Amino acid sequence: MASVLTGRQLVPRLATYTSFLSADGTTLDQGIALLFAAPHSYTGEEVLELQGHGGPAVLQSVLQRCLELGARLAQPGEFTQRAYLNDKMDLAQAESVADLIDATTEQAARSAMRSLQGEFSAAINGAVAQLIDLRMLVEATLDFPEEEIGDADRNLCAAKLATLRQEVARIEGLAKLGSILREGAQVVLVGAPNAGKSSLLNRLAGEEVALVSEIPGTTRDAIRQALQVKGVPLHLIDTAGLRETADVVEQMGIARTQLALTRADVVLVLLDESQQRTGPEDQAILAQLPSKIPRLYLHNKIDLSGHEAGVEVRNAECHLYLSAKTGAGMETLQDKLLETIGWHQETGVFMARARHLEALSQAERHLADAQQQLARPELFAEELRQAQGALNSITGEFSADDLLGEIFSRFCIGK
Repeated sequence: MASVLTGRQLVPRLATYTSFLSADGTTLDQGIALLFAAPHSYTGEEVLELQGHGGPAVLQSVLQRCLELGARLAQPGEFTQRAYLNDKMDLAQAESVADLIDATTEQAARSAMRSLQGEFSAAINGAVAQLIDLRMLVEATLDFPEEEIGDADRNLCAAKLATLRQEVARIEGLAKLGSILREGAQVVLVGAPNAGKSSLLNRLAGEEVALVSEIPGTTRDAIRQALQVKGVPLHLIDTAGLRETADVVEQMGIARTQLALTRADVVLVLLDESQQRTGPEDQAILAQLPSKIPRLYLHNKIDLSGHEAGVEVRNAECHLYLSAKTGAGMETLQDKLLETIGWHQETGVFMARARHLEALSQAERHLADAQQQLARPELFAEELRQAQGALNSITGEFSADDLLGEIFSRFCIGK
């Protein structure tokens, strides 16, 4: 197809300025053609890359000519799927391609690149190698049952297992941080009407994304704003005030607020410090908050109350004093917010997905069960086998076809 489209023989891996020709030999466009011969390409197969002028009409004509010559449009994620199937990358690396494309912060992009370059896979493969070493030790005792297991062998297995569990826990910790970078944390802002929720949202977002008014019920629906706090993506939801109202539209907003609360990673409870008390509306809101979701109490409007910006801990609960209007205390809020969602600055963070975290959790559970079976080699060996299977599913050493289809179908483009 390359020679027909360009009218010349292309030299592999050499950029060639040429014409892209129609069926009757007329020039559709002029640009750069790059031929990558298998297996030296992204997919491991022969690939022709065309770089044209970029106008929609011109590109469409060149694309149509490629289709006439037997090409077809790529399915979502097909190029990366082919790269995986041709052993150009493992499954974790393949998924990181989409993560790199979708990265919304610089830290997320760096983590995705680390995974794409194989750091996450190397860590998993290292843990698997430790598992295999331990399994070999155990399987030897099963293959030669006449040899009794001594205390020294059992102690060696216990020591290797402890080291392995520490490594899996380390990888899981880095993966959880990467999951925060990939997904972003859900932060819900609640408080009585006129407590300053919209002002706080605007302050955190750095722009006027919500109306600010002294009229109660101005925010009649949940306002969602994606923002970054020190490089970490957050989804901040400014909710309609939780209160009794006859306004049908505001009632719908309050219903959405209650739904958002069930999905929150952390709840910011905004209190009007200028009132110097927790009023009945505040008490009613606190009664509706899910008990299991972490919360931070924000005492706003210290510019009116005269209270100093700072942090107080009462009954193991964090109370922050700030002013959304002046910005006092906002730096402390950002630090406490990241601390509450579980973020801490760490080198080597891996971009991780929900399935990675679940696999790591499964591996940890099987290793914990294995520790309980040290005196029973058959059960000990089976738990180790299950743990290895969980870890192998991350890199795709073996995976069901339907899992692969689900993963690559989530790519938004042919890449």
